[in-house]
Amino acid sequence: ALLSLPSLQALLLAASTLPSPQQLVSTMKLAIGSLLVAGAAAFAPAANSRASSSALNLAVGETAPDFALVDQNGKTVKRSSFKKPLVVYFYPADSTPGCTVQATEFNEQIKDIRKTYGADVVGISGQDVESKQKFATELGLDFSILADENDEVRKSFKVPKAAFGLFPGRVTYVLDKNGECISIYDNLADAAGHIDAAKDALEEVKAAAPANPFASFFNK
Repeated sequence: ALLSLPSLQALLLAASTLPSPQQLVSTMKLAIGSLLVAGAAAFAPAANSRASSSALNLAVGETAPDFALVDQNGKTVKRSSFKKPLVVYFYPADSTPGCTVQATEFNEQIKDIRKTYGADVVGISGQDVESKQKFATELGLDFSILADENDEVRKSFKVPKAAFGLFPGRVTYVLDKNGECISIYDNLADAAGHIDAAKDALEEVKAAAPANPFASFFNK
């Protein structure tokens, strides 16, 4: 049957409101660009962000997986060899802005962390040993950053991804001397905040532990 004139006019009006192929492409480009900008911004340090995520698979109270990875000096570092509290922080990539801030802040606090809390720090990301050497040299790091090239350790900790799964997560785990997880801080944007969160957790461990008159002697 032939379309009546009013029906034909309605169809033409509806067709005129549909976006053109060029408009569809422009809209898609804008959406993708906005997503990439938001993701890239997450690598930069945020001034006042303190939000953390609870979507973590290694829970407080669980024993952290053991690992053995090579650091920037070619030394194999094993988690179970530490018989003291240990801060294990996973970061997205060497030499990126947020990760540089985070490593620098930990480096500035490492002597105090060792002396005051009898603890140590290791950083872990997926780049190779050569990348670790370059990054550590640039910043003069006095703690180990470990090459997890196949992300096996990241996977064993089940570190969640960030920014809708586009980027590796920035997550800090504080372990007690037995390797039990006592604190988790998950925040991609707040790179500097991981140091404060780690020290707060270490302070709680120290307050709960019996006094040791020789602690300051052994932690110099």
